[in-house]
Amino acid sequence: MNENVAAELRSVPIFEALQARELEQVVERMVRVRLDPRQHLFSYGQPADRFYLLRSGQIKLFRLSQDGSEKVIEIIQPGQTFAEAVMFMEQQTYPVNAEAVVASELYSFDMRSFLELLRRSTDTCFRLMATMSCRLRARLEDINNLTLQNATYRLVHYLLQQIPEGVMESPQIHLTTPKSIIAARLSIQPETLSRILARLADMGLLSVKGSDVTLHDVAGLRRLM
Repeated sequence: MNENVAAELRSVPIFEALQARELEQVVERMVRVRLDPRQHLFSYGQPADRFYLLRSGQIKLFRLSQDGSEKVIEIIQPGQTFAEAVMFMEQQTYPVNAEAVVASELYSFDMRSFLELLRRSTDTCFRLMATMSCRLRARLEDINNLTLQNATYRLVHYLLQQIPEGVMESPQIHLTTPKSIIAARLSIQPETLSRILARLADMGLLSVKGSDVTLHDVAGLRRLM
């Protein structure tokens, strides 16, 4: 077994509880996937037989409305798994579309063989349940923000979530996700996002230079929430 890959998977919650032999089986059936920017990984309604771990890049999960507009459900970051919950659905089809935002590399895992491991490992079952519970709480918070809060609140909340860990004073955020996708994720129009950023800059709360945003007054931003 590739020890580097095994160590990498050990840092991912749903693989932590696996025994060495079980992890070896996962690695043996694992497939590396590389995607170019805007390349599709899977489509809504497609039969689901694999779930994924993102190693590098970004993956956009989205649905299309009847008029063809895009609703971004989540932007997957490196180290996150996705589509694993489909294993437990009665109808095993992907509930969203998945597309690379930038060049991305993933590990792809066979759902059927992983389910066999779960049937033999109570610890892994509970680990997976904890992971999905965290995702559910995050989605409930998203629903609250998108339905009960205004556009400024949603954007400020997003920016504050991007502050690097341990940075306290005038944190600088590099937006690796295009602003159009951020706007779709926050259910606002791109021009509205630009107007809010300009207004916050006029208030002296932040400054924007290309894809870099410097938060000059974090406390002031928090007071807007």
